[in-house]
Amino acid sequence: MTDSGNTETNRSIKNTSEYEAIVQRLAFAAINEQRRSRRWRIFFLILTFLYLSPVLMLTLELNDFDLLQTGKVHSGKHTALVKMPGIIAGGERASAENIMSGLLDAFEDKDTAGVILEINSPGGSPVQSADIYNEIKRLRKKYPEIPLYAVVSDMAASGGYFVAAAADKIFVNKSSLVGSIGVRMDSFGLVGLIEKLGIERRLLTAGEHKGLLDPFLPSNELEKQHIQTMLNQVHQHFISAVKEGRGERLEETPDMFSGLIWSGEEAIRLGLVDDYGSRESVARDIIKQEEIVDFTSKELLLDRLAERVGASFAGVLSQRIVHNLNLY
Repeated sequence: MTDSGNTETNRSIKNTSEYEAIVQRLAFAAINEQRRSRRWRIFFLILTFLYLSPVLMLTLELNDFDLLQTGKVHSGKHTALVKMPGIIAGGERASAENIMSGLLDAFEDKDTAGVILEINSPGGSPVQSADIYNEIKRLRKKYPEIPLYAVVSDMAASGGYFVAAAADKIFVNKSSLVGSIGVRMDSFGLVGLIEKLGIERRLLTAGEHKGLLDPFLPSNELEKQHIQTMLNQVHQHFISAVKEGRGERLEETPDMFSGLIWSGEEAIRLGLVDDYGSRESVARDIIKQEEIVDFTSKELLLDRLAERVGASFAGVLSQRIVHNLNLY
């Protein structure tokens, strides 16, 4: 072969190699582009899912509640149910606002034959308990044909029993805990501890007793007497409400209003409650309407959405922090 022939062959091989290299680069570029596109598509799908999921769930729950309230999920007479679970305090599920809202809706429904207030509460705010008590009395006076019965599941203690006392009748399980008719205020003293640690307490107030119940200051006898007088007054409000609600059914004993708690069985004997019964048995045998419609107040949609979105964001953030702290 001549030199010119070899040169031509080498040039052809070189051109072929360059062509193959270009094709490979183009192929890899296309593959990388597809990967980037797929990643972005997955990212936006996940983002859309995270955004729409809480909204969808809340919408479904709100629609269920709307159907319930507009009467489309039941027909004819029914027993209305309002649940009072947990501590009675502002911002809690058993807040006066929530319970009173549910009771109002239940009484205003034209098909309500009777109302069951299902209580499972250790108590809470005396003010909120009294507000619910007074609202029950008001609604019973406004709707005298609709009875209200309290059904105690595990516990109706302190403020929980305060509320129950407003009902026409109270039903319990033998093992329910009932009573605790009393008032308490918690505090503690750390004076001895800070002295041992060499800590000097410095408190400036405008008002002689503005440091009332300060745990770092010695107990003041005058302030203790003032607090005790206030507690006695609130306790008397509680006792008066129970006596008004229960009337002659009470079998008063020296320790009835001492803060003690009793089983459902003993509470019947003392007249604190009326009989054994559950939500279902009261609806069936007392109200005579087995169908139970739940009027328990739902939380506001925006509050629930904010809570869930906030919780989701906090979860993602905490996972990211933990991931960054791990040694891998």
